[in-house]
Amino acid sequence: MREFTEQELVRREKMQKIKEMGIDPFGHRFDATDYSANIKEKYSSKTHEELEAENIKVTVAGRIMFIRKMGKASFFSIKDKLGNIQIYISINDIGEDNYNLFKSADIGDIVGITGKVMMTKTGEITIKCLEYTHLVKALRPLPEKFHGLTDIEERYRRRYVDLIMNDESRKVAFMRPKIIRTIQNFLDSKGFVEVETPILTTLLTGASARPFTTHHNTQDLDMYLRIALELNLKRLLVGGMERVYEIGRTFRNEGMDPQHNPEFTMMEAYMAYSDLDGMMDLTEEMYQTIAREVCGKMTFDYLGHEINLDGKWKRISMVDAIKEKTGIDFNKQMDIEEALNLAKEHNVEVAEHEKTVGHIINLFFEKYVEETLIQPTFLYGHPVEISPLTKKNPNDQRFVDRFELFISGHECANAYTELNDPVDQLERFEAQLKEKELGNDEANDIDYDFIEALEYGMPPAGGIGYGIDRLVMLFTEQKSIRDVLLFPTMKNKN
Repeated sequence: MREFTEQELVRREKMQKIKEMGIDPFGHRFDATDYSANIKEKYSSKTHEELEAENIKVTVAGRIMFIRKMGKASFFSIKDKLGNIQIYISINDIGEDNYNLFKSADIGDIVGITGKVMMTKTGEITIKCLEYTHLVKALRPLPEKFHGLTDIEERYRRRYVDLIMNDESRKVAFMRPKIIRTIQNFLDSKGFVEVETPILTTLLTGASARPFTTHHNTQDLDMYLRIALELNLKRLLVGGMERVYEIGRTFRNEGMDPQHNPEFTMMEAYMAYSDLDGMMDLTEEMYQTIAREVCGKMTFDYLGHEINLDGKWKRISMVDAIKEKTGIDFNKQMDIEEALNLAKEHNVEVAEHEKTVGHIINLFFEKYVEETLIQPTFLYGHPVEISPLTKKNPNDQRFVDRFELFISGHECANAYTELNDPVDQLERFEAQLKEKELGNDEANDIDYDFIEALEYGMPPAGGIGYGIDRLVMLFTEQKSIRDVLLFPTMKNKN
C-alpha cells in the first residue's frame, strides 16, 4: 500500500468531514446550463450597472483552479471545458453551512455554481454565487499552477492532468475532432460515402510495413492488425460505390519518434473515374478548406517553417527533383550496374532486395531531396518497383502514376492512379514475394481474392491515403505526433 503525502492525508480528512455533513464527496448529477467562455463573450460588453439591472442568472460546473479565501467572502475560479471564470462567494448569499462547506474546498475539487453575472471593479466578468454545490473531492493535489507537468513523458502518461493544467493541450484536443468533422463534411459534399472495413486481417496488403500479430482462438487462426485500408476500399469500387473513404486506426510494428506512433489514424479515399491529377486537386482543396473553416488562416508554423497553404502547390517528378539536387538524370535509360555505381559514388547504401534501378532512384530521393521539400509539394513519378498497387505511366513503364505530398520535409499523403489490371496486379504481387525472399520483411502478400475482384472490373480511379495525425500536427502547429494523440504509445516505466 502506498504512503500518502501530507496534503493527501488532509484531503482525505476533509472527505470524511463532507461525509459527516451528509454529502456524497463524489457527487451526483448536476445540470449546468452555461459555459465560462459563452458567459464572457455574451456579457463582457455590459457595464456593472447594466448587469445589476438585468439580474442574469447562470449555472456552471467545473474544477476549482484558484482560491483566495477572505473570511466571510472569497473569490475563486473554476475551469470548465471552454475555459475559466471567476466566482465571488459570500456567507451572506449562501448561508453559514454552505460557506463552511466551501471553506473545506481545495484546488482541484469539482463544484457546481448557480449565481448572478456581475462585473468586478477591475472589469472582470464574475459569477456572484447564490447556490454552491459540492460535486467531487479531489484526493490528489494538482501540480504547481505555473509549471504543471514539466516532464514531457509524464504529460503523455498522465494526459488527464495535462488537460487540466495545459490550455494548449486542451485546445489541440478539441481542435482535432473539428478538423476530422470538416474533412468528413468536405468529402460528403463531393459525393463520397464514409465506410468501415475490418481491422483484423489474414494478409499483409496495402502498404509496405511490419505488422502486429494476434490470434483468433475460436478459429485457431493467426491474424494481423491492418497496416492499411486500401484493398477493401477498392473492392467497394468494384461493387459500384464509386466514391468511398474511411477514417480508421491502422497499426504498424515500427519505432516511435516525433513523426511515428505504432497505432495511428489514417484516411484513405477512392474516386472512380478520376486519376492522379484529380487526387492532387482534391487534396489541395481539402487542406485549404480546413485552414479556412477551422483555423481562419492559411499560414502555419510547422516543424520550424512557415508553411503557406494558399494558391496552387508545386508539382514535380521524383527524377526531376533528384536532378535539381544532384545533377543526376535518372530519366535516361540505365542498367543496374550503372545505377549501383552512381549509388557507390554518392554514398547511397543499397540493401540486397533494393538492387534495382527503381529502388536506387528512391534511395537517392530519400537521401538528397526529401528533407528539402518544405512548402506543400506534390512529388510524382515513383519507380514501379516501390509502388506495387499503382498503374504504370503510359508514357514510361519504368514509373507509375503516384504522388506523395510533402510539407516541411515530411510525407503527409500518398496517392495513386489506381492499378485496375488484374494481370499486372498479380505480377506485382509476385514480385513482392520475391523481395520478401530476399529479406524485405515489409513486402506484401498475394491477395488472390483481390485479384478475383479486379477480374470483375474496377473502374479507372484515383486513390489517396492521409496520415490524419500529421495533418492535425500541421493545423495545430505541433512538433510531435504525441501532442495530437490523447494517449500515445509509451515505453514501460523502469
